[in-house]
Formats: sequence, structure tokens, C-alpha cells
Amino acid sequence: MSSMSPVRLLVPTPADMHAVGRDLARLATGGDLIIVVGELGAGKTQLVQGIGQGLGVHGVVNSPTFVLARVHRGGGDGLGLVHVDTYRMTSRDEVDDLDLEAEMPGAVTVVEWGRGFAEQLNPDRLEVEIERSDDIENETRTVTIIPIGQRWADVLQRWEQIINEDMGCGSRGR
Repeated sequence: MSSMSPVRLLVPTPADMHAVGRDLARLATGGDLIIVVGELGAGKTQLVQGIGQGLGVHGVVNSPTFVLARVHRGGGDGLGLVHVDTYRMTSRDEVDDLDLEAEMPGAVTVVEWGRGFAEQLNPDRLEVEIERSDDIENETRTVTIIPIGQRWADVLQRWEQIINEDMGCGSRGR
């Protein structure tokens, strides 16, 4: 399995986190898996809302903490979004029971809190780690993007270029 060095972005505001998600959606294809991790309030759902907007999905994208998974249909022939939250799950078997594979070919699947639970869904995946500042007044987040597998190794440079165009060249560091 191919892997590249992680890319780190400094994301100053929740609106910028949303923009990172929209930018990521520009490169997404059916079957993609994105695993998002970070503490409560880190911005995981903001990122997923941006992905949903970028994909042009129907409906409001909210955290599926209590329902576990939501499927948002794409507009027209566009990709859908499968949004999963494993916060309340205790094993991979619970993720398998959701039968996500049935929706994945025509959608981008994003799993919040998914590390250790969702890797079996696709060996090529993007893992996104979001860290908050220790200063509660500081909204800046450090986002670490970890491409796993050839699919993401191939698109990472293009995605980094999109992010830099959207947020400015000084926003990221390797």
C-alpha cells in the first residue's frame, strides 16, 4: 500500500474549515473513504458540511451521532454523501452492520471518529486529523491530512494546490 508524508494545514476559522471540505469535494470520486478524527468541537462536522456543499448533496448535513449514519443524495447525477459517526460504536462489526458498501460506489463516505473502525471499507483512504489550539479563544485548527493508498497519493498534490489557492500560500506547512 502506498503512503505519502502527511500535509499539515493551519485553518484559522470554522468558515475556512468548511472551505477545506468544499475543496476536498472537488477531488472526490465515488467510493472514496475519508476518516476524520479530532476531539469534540474540533470541526469534524464543519469539514463534512463543506464536503456536502461541495458535492451539492440534498438536505442539511448534521452530525449523525445518534442515528449513526445518514445518506445524502447527490443532485442530478452527482455523488452522494454517506456521513457516519462511530462515537457511540464499540467495534468494527457495528460499522459492518451498517452495510455501507451498498452506498459507497455512488458516494463519498466520511466517517467521524472512524480510526480503528472503518479502515476495512477501503484500503485507499484519506485520514484527516483535526487538532484544536490549547487557547480556547483561538479558533485556529491544525489539520493533518494523511493519504493512504495509491488513489490518495495520486491526488494529494492537486488537492494541496486547491487548498493553497483557496486559503493562501502561507496557510500550510509540511
